[in-house]
Amino acid sequence: MSDTAFDVVVIGSGPGGYVTAIRAAQLGFRTAIVEREHLGGICLNWGCIPTKALLRSAEAFHMATHAKDYGLSLKGAVEADVAAIVKRSRGVSQQLNGGVGFLLRKNKVQVIWGEATIDKPGQLTVTPTAKAPMQPQIPPPKGTLASGTYQAKHIILATGARPRVLPGLEPDGKQVWTYFEAMVPDRMPKSLLVVGSGAIGIEFASFYRTFGVDVTVVEVLPQILPVEDAEIAAIARKRFEKQGMKILTGAKVTGLEKKSDTVIATIVDGQGQQQRLEVEKVISAVGVVGNIEGLGLEKLGIKVERGTIVTDGYGRTNVAGIYAIGDVAGPPMLAHKAEHEGVICVETIKGLPTHAMDKARIPGCTYCHPQIASVGLTEARAKEAGREIRVGRFPFQGNGKAIALGEPDGLVKTIFDKKTGQLLGAHLIGAEVTELVQGFVVAMNLETTEEDLMHTVFPHPTLSEMIHESVLDAYGRVIHM
Repeated sequence: MSDTAFDVVVIGSGPGGYVTAIRAAQLGFRTAIVEREHLGGICLNWGCIPTKALLRSAEAFHMATHAKDYGLSLKGAVEADVAAIVKRSRGVSQQLNGGVGFLLRKNKVQVIWGEATIDKPGQLTVTPTAKAPMQPQIPPPKGTLASGTYQAKHIILATGARPRVLPGLEPDGKQVWTYFEAMVPDRMPKSLLVVGSGAIGIEFASFYRTFGVDVTVVEVLPQILPVEDAEIAAIARKRFEKQGMKILTGAKVTGLEKKSDTVIATIVDGQGQQQRLEVEKVISAVGVVGNIEGLGLEKLGIKVERGTIVTDGYGRTNVAGIYAIGDVAGPPMLAHKAEHEGVICVETIKGLPTHAMDKARIPGCTYCHPQIASVGLTEARAKEAGREIRVGRFPFQGNGKAIALGEPDGLVKTIFDKKTGQLLGAHLIGAEVTELVQGFVVAMNLETTEEDLMHTVFPHPTLSEMIHESVLDAYGRVIHM
């Protein structure tokens, strides 16, 4: 096989792309990955990872400013060094960026540096990458291949997504931000408007509010965190408002008027009532859209719906030999979904026994304060599906570890099918629930019933005991409440 011929070429090196490439190489495929900018993609460089580093700094700041709650006394004021916070976040991304490069080399995955267009099934052309705004170009990793024409039996699109832009809310990088700019502030603004209350919007709202910024969140739908269970979202809203966050639901921003140092937003509620809000910065967090442009999809006749590529659950598009995984293949637009989807795709190509992606078992996490996590059906969705259900709830107030941690506010909620005992959904809010939710995910994948969970021994004292208690509550057997 020549230096320009591969079994598998993956376009995009985000979590979905690089995991797919590594798994393909493990399966014996001669594999290459095309990247135009940064190994690790948006998630590692501008999304999942650096935002968690920022939120960790916010958590540490919160703990320091509440030291007396834990019997501690700190002398002098605790101050946020914004430059140091951002530097730490960028350093975390840089470290992991290098780690992805190491993993690709270890697994003998060739990196082709540039932008790819699919000429036809089995062939793609890679051209030199252009310098992109907000993401300064870095030198190609050592050992990467040059631009040119390449052959591949299987081409997997893992090009990810970018912030959605709404008319009238176009980011300018100065006063109106996307998550790119929001992650690298040169100072804390005095006031901030966040448009959109999904995971991205709420995480940034939580981060900036922790550092004392006057934060207002506007959501067009009736509840914040629209994909979450309504009961959990309502608890979250109360907690956010108690922290001083202002939240407007059933409202939309209809226009922005930029002044020299501020932005005046026109906000209209569901009754047509209008108000004007003056803030220093605006974050547009109204979702993301798949990166489908410039790939040659139209010429190839690859089916696209609502801005993402249509696949069959195994990553296959309607054109043989071309596949899509991750954000570009549609919601839920989550890194862990992309990784798993990529593994399913290449294992299917190899001929291994696989199962189509079950989106009902993909957990979602929001790393605000308090944390929010969920998997499966909400209570409302379960009822809409005509299921007779049992619902269990257990508050953090009844858990010894939560009290000891000083984190008594939260809830674990479980939903079961009344007839079969099938676990339909789990919804959590509180400390470390982004770690706890995986217990429910494993249970759902093993098709665990309520009886299995009730007979499971949970260690004490742990937050995980609330998993047990919420199940017991669904069946009238709760102990500590």
